[in-house]
Amino acid sequence: METPRVLLLGVGNILLSDEGFGVAAVGRLERDYVWPDTVRLLDGATQGLMLMPDIMDCDLLVVLDVVLGPEAPGTIYLLEGEDLRRSLSFRDSMHQTDLEDTLVSCDLAGHRPRAVVFGIQPKDWQTLSPALTPELEARLPEFCAKVVAELERRGIRATPRARS
Repeated sequence: METPRVLLLGVGNILLSDEGFGVAAVGRLERDYVWPDTVRLLDGATQGLMLMPDIMDCDLLVVLDVVLGPEAPGTIYLLEGEDLRRSLSFRDSMHQTDLEDTLVSCDLAGHRPRAVVFGIQPKDWQTLSPALTPELEARLPEFCAKVVAELERRGIRATPRARS
């Protein structure tokens, strides 16, 4: 069985406080771990449909994002299947598309990867600020650890980088 190509995609608007959480998370995962050659990490910001070539080039898409759910700020979600529409950053982006629409477009263009979203309930995603709220900043290590653990459960192992 061939090793799947994985895209870890952090999305969000880094100028709107917690809306930039996915971008912060992918940066931390890149900084703190060594990933197999089959795993690519990408800051997707608010590119929406412009990410199609990157998405179509993977077998498993792992989106890191904020998610509006019913729980308290800082709650971590793992979304698959029909729950993918709860991902916030692709919706109301500059390109007026959401994650599910982007995946449908990829499917129509010839390749739709399996997709999962690791999301976190934001505290503030509307204030113009390049900083995460203290509540979500504090959850960043746990969020990243959960992403690493879930990928390891799926056979994709990251190695922690040595601290200097």
